[in-house]
Amino acid sequence: MGEIHQIVLLNGKAAARQLVAPEDKKLVDIASSVMASENQDLGIAYSGFAVVSLPHRRLPDDAIWVREGRSLKLIVEPGVSPLTHKRLGVPFGAKARMILLYLQTQAVKTGSQEIELGRSMNDWLDRMGISGGGKSYKIVRDQMMRLSFSSMMFSGVNHTGERMDWKKEAFVSGGSFYAFAPTDNRQPSLWSESLRLSDSFYEALRDHPVPLLDAAIRALSDDSAGLDIYVWLAYRLRSLERATNVSWKALHAQFGGGYKHLYQFKPRFVDALKRAVAAYPEARLDITADGLILRPSQPPIAELKRVYLPKAL
Repeated sequence: MGEIHQIVLLNGKAAARQLVAPEDKKLVDIASSVMASENQDLGIAYSGFAVVSLPHRRLPDDAIWVREGRSLKLIVEPGVSPLTHKRLGVPFGAKARMILLYLQTQAVKTGSQEIELGRSMNDWLDRMGISGGGKSYKIVRDQMMRLSFSSMMFSGVNHTGERMDWKKEAFVSGGSFYAFAPTDNRQPSLWSESLRLSDSFYEALRDHPVPLLDAAIRALSDDSAGLDIYVWLAYRLRSLERATNVSWKALHAQFGGGYKHLYQFKPRFVDALKRAVAAYPEARLDITADGLILRPSQPPIAELKRVYLPKAL
């Protein structure tokens, strides 16, 4: 699946867009942005999110989200607004994932459960191509509220057989995330100055981080399915010792929330997989009639900055 990267490498972005089919122009854009980036900044995700993930679309506000992948389960319960006393709904979509990636990355880099928000998060979102105003402002604010008051629990084992259990608790604590009503010409504040990651999540994150490339995260910042697959590939491919088959049935079980039938899921997954691979030039895998063949690959970021990672992956 490395044809797009080769086309871009040999011809450059502009010529590559003329050489590929119309539906592949997006892949050229993603691949060229990652390959041309001089930004080798490190992103971090908890390995549990490589196995199970948040919903892609909005659920009823009182709905509980349950996802199982391999032998790991994620349960997310919506919280209640302290102002309206109504359910806020569980977090969903690309913006919720981007906020989570920021929080996880900052926690590991700083070695602290206390995460600075305010200007730092706004600057990061700007670098990721997410505007701090208008419709994006409302979406990010809504997803931050949902994340702030939801409770999450992981239960089960990872692919190595290691237990990955959390107790049920709020994902974050401390701070209010309601925007204030501006009294002058200032932009309303999107969130408070800081928050604190829950004890169990922070401990799991430090013990089991997955290194990601900032440039790839930016390239997929509006693509929740692409982000999920990218994190999964970053987690699985670098740890493989030999080629590994993953069936369509297993892929449907892990990534197919919202798709009842395999025939509905398969083409959507392949499209998202291609976008994720475009953002991960080192990924080596093949699509077959039976599923995927994953092959040992270099991690998406060449040098794992272990100064940020106190424990081995």
